[in-house]
Amino acid sequence: MLFFRDKHNDLIIPMTYLVDLLIVNLFAYFLPINLGEPILFHAYISMGWVVLSTKNKFYSVYRYTKVPTVLRKIFTQFIFFFLLLYAFIGFFKQPEMSRFALAQYFALVFLTVSIVKFIIYIIMMNYRGSLKGSIRNVVVIGDSKKTGQLINVFVEREEYGYNFLRQFSVKHPSFDVKNCLDFIIKNDVDEIYCSVSELKNKELTEFINFADNNLKTLKFIPDNKNIFSKKLKFEYYDYIPILSLRDIPLHNPINSFIKRSFDVVFSGLVIVVLLSWLTPLLGMIIILESKGTVFFRQRRNGVDNREFYCYKFRSMAPNKDADNSSATKNDMRVTKVGKFLRRTSIDELPQFYNVFFGTMSVVGPRPHMVKHTNEYADRIDKYMVRHFVKPGITGLAQVRGYRGEIETETDILNRTKFDIFYIENWSLFLDIKIMVQTIINAFKGEEKAY
Repeated sequence: MLFFRDKHNDLIIPMTYLVDLLIVNLFAYFLPINLGEPILFHAYISMGWVVLSTKNKFYSVYRYTKVPTVLRKIFTQFIFFFLLLYAFIGFFKQPEMSRFALAQYFALVFLTVSIVKFIIYIIMMNYRGSLKGSIRNVVVIGDSKKTGQLINVFVEREEYGYNFLRQFSVKHPSFDVKNCLDFIIKNDVDEIYCSVSELKNKELTEFINFADNNLKTLKFIPDNKNIFSKKLKFEYYDYIPILSLRDIPLHNPINSFIKRSFDVVFSGLVIVVLLSWLTPLLGMIIILESKGTVFFRQRRNGVDNREFYCYKFRSMAPNKDADNSSATKNDMRVTKVGKFLRRTSIDELPQFYNVFFGTMSVVGPRPHMVKHTNEYADRIDKYMVRHFVKPGITGLAQVRGYRGEIETETDILNRTKFDIFYIENWSLFLDIKIMVQTIINAFKGEEKAY
């Protein structure tokens, strides 16, 4: 994601992470702790802080998070950090370390990190409340006690950053789902809140499908905590329980930062180590075989359905159908060197420039041509869910055999199914696994690599 919806949040949270790590490491030099193994100590506390933060969800502070929740997170984090800190003496046999200085160090870190966390919390609240930054347009579907309470939260708690546009009463004779959906599109609504008890199953399904296909966030207002047996993400806005239908790991700023950092480092290495000498070499070969440019660029749809230029080494003779028609088996447009480039996937390498500059990721759903995206969005249910994250050079669907030309409806249905699975189950380990499988497939050769 870097940076997906709340762009300031996605930047501030990783930056806060780095500031805290800086505090944790620098303050060790202000007191006479007597570090016998300074490198080991810094590596230990840094890794320990990262693991504890992830486990305790220390940086998961949202626009609707209350002060007691922030205090609980700080308290939990530092209890474990205290134990981790003193465990270092026993684990690594450091009898010369000053226990008293270590206690002073702990107190100093605790105080500073807490102050920084609350300063950022207050700044963000004021940014949304007073400056009207990072505003989310919302509508509420339903007319009950809980929807009324939620609307009051949206209106009264300006620091949450919600712009309440309209309430649709399901009980009203003129209520029509289509009118709701038209209003949502016309007014660029970001989030839809539905009262589950008031909507019929068919109406709920319509809202779910609409949200998936139009990149809208859909949340439910339950009557009680046990309304669904399915595991859903549970949140509180003030004291109003809210259920999120789809929890996308890459919408978490920390996960997004990890993925983006990996993308920058990996793509930078590929550009410096490989493309720096391969590009001029292939450029000469491509130009010698057929007149035209070295690179081919094509408009495709990326995150949030925004269009961007996707780059490749040119593997076809220049033609007017390049932006409207994908390569097919025995395609006459493909050059001799182009066949080799496509078979080995070398033609995709310039997309590492896309990754480095942030329009793509190393792993993600493959981006489609704008023409095809428009076609599939109308035809394939939940197709647009693919655009909740950045597109990738390779993806789960591609290593499962659904790369290249889409010949049948089953091809695009299965590709969409694998892409949604990837989006909902992302992990860095899954990315690495897909990358390894992609390299293996490139050496083995793939049936649809043409």
